[in-house]
Amino acid sequence: MAWSFHKRIKIIPGVHLNLSKSGISTSIGVKGASMTFGKSGTYLNTSLPFLNINNRHKLSGSNTTPDSYDHDAPLHLFGNIFSADVQEITSQNMAGVKEAILLARQQRKELKSDLLNIQTALGTSKMKLILSYLFLYGLINKTIPKNLKLNIEAQKEAIKQTTDLIDHCYVKLNVEFDSEIREKYEQLIKAFKNLTTSHKIWDVTNAHFQDRVAARSLASTIVSKRDVKFSFKSLTEIRSDVEALYFENANGADLYFYPSFIIMYANQKDFAIIGLDEINVQQSYVRFTETGTVPRDSKVIDKTWAKVNKNGTPDKRFKGNYQIPIAKYGQINLRTNTGLNEEYEFSNYEFTEAFSQTFKDYQATIKYR
Repeated sequence: MAWSFHKRIKIIPGVHLNLSKSGISTSIGVKGASMTFGKSGTYLNTSLPFLNINNRHKLSGSNTTPDSYDHDAPLHLFGNIFSADVQEITSQNMAGVKEAILLARQQRKELKSDLLNIQTALGTSKMKLILSYLFLYGLINKTIPKNLKLNIEAQKEAIKQTTDLIDHCYVKLNVEFDSEIREKYEQLIKAFKNLTTSHKIWDVTNAHFQDRVAARSLASTIVSKRDVKFSFKSLTEIRSDVEALYFENANGADLYFYPSFIIMYANQKDFAIIGLDEINVQQSYVRFTETGTVPRDSKVIDKTWAKVNKNGTPDKRFKGNYQIPIAKYGQINLRTNTGLNEEYEFSNYEFTEAFSQTFKDYQATIKYR
C-alpha cells in the first residue's frame, strides 16, 4: 500500500538588472544551484527518499462619459485610443523575461493541480483509516492502519513541500543601481507618489472633432474618458524589493513600470514587455470645458458659456444660458513605434508636469548596452 509522489519541477530563472553609467545589463538565470547538463536541457535534481519523492527541476531546454476640450487636440488623439495587441509589441531583448514569467505561471498552475490531487488522496487515506477501525478489519490486520498512517504522513509532507514550491513560483528580480541612477529613480518614485494623489485620473479612450458653430460651443474636441487608478503594485509572477509603478488601463492592458522595462498585462496569457528606452513620453496640458464638478486640486483658468457665439460671447438666443468653468488638466501620452498608445489626464497639472520631467530625466540617465 506504499504511496509515492513523483514530480518534475522547472526552476524559475531569476532576472538580474544592473543599472550603471556604462549602461543597463540584464542577465537571466539561477544562482546557487547544483546543476547537471545534457542534450535535453539543464536540470536541478532533488529528492526526499523517505517519501519516495524525486524532483528534477528544469533550468533550460534545447463608466465612459463624453467631455470636451475648448481647443484643437493633437491629431494622434482622434478616434479610439488604445494600444496594439500585446502579443505583437514585446521588445526583442525582453523575450527572456517574458519566458520566465510564463514559466512561473505554468508551473504554479501545475503545482496547484498536484496539490489538489494530494489533498484528495489525503482525505481518502484518512477515511480508509477511520473505516478500518469501524469495520474492525484494521484491528484484525494491524498492517492496514499502519500503512495508511504512513501514507497519511507522506501525503502531509508532500502537501507541505508542494505548497512551498507554489510559494516559490515567481521570477526574482534583483536590481542594482549606481548611486547617480538610484538618485534619479528615487526622484521618479517620489514624483509618481505625488501623481497618484491627484483627485482625478482619467484614461482617455476616444476623441473626435465637434463643429463648434453647429454645437454653439467653444469646445472643438469631444472626448470619452474613464476614471482609473495609479498606485504601486507588482505582478504575482515577479518578486522584488522594487515595486512597480502601476497604471490602470480602461480599455486594454494595464501598465507596470519596472526600472528598465514596462509590462503591459492584459491577462495571464496576454502580456508584453517593452524596454524603457522605447517609450516616448509627451506631457502637455488641456483646457477642459468642465460640465461636471471641478476636482479640488485643479485650477479654473477661464470660463465659457453653455451656448456661445463664434467670438466666445454668450449666445443670447438661448434662455437660461449659464457659465461653464474651463479647468487646466495635465496630460501624458505614452507611445512606442511597436504599438503602445495610451493617453491619460490628471486633475493636478503640477504633479503631471513633475512626473513627466523626472521620468524623462531617469530615462535619459539609463541606457542599454
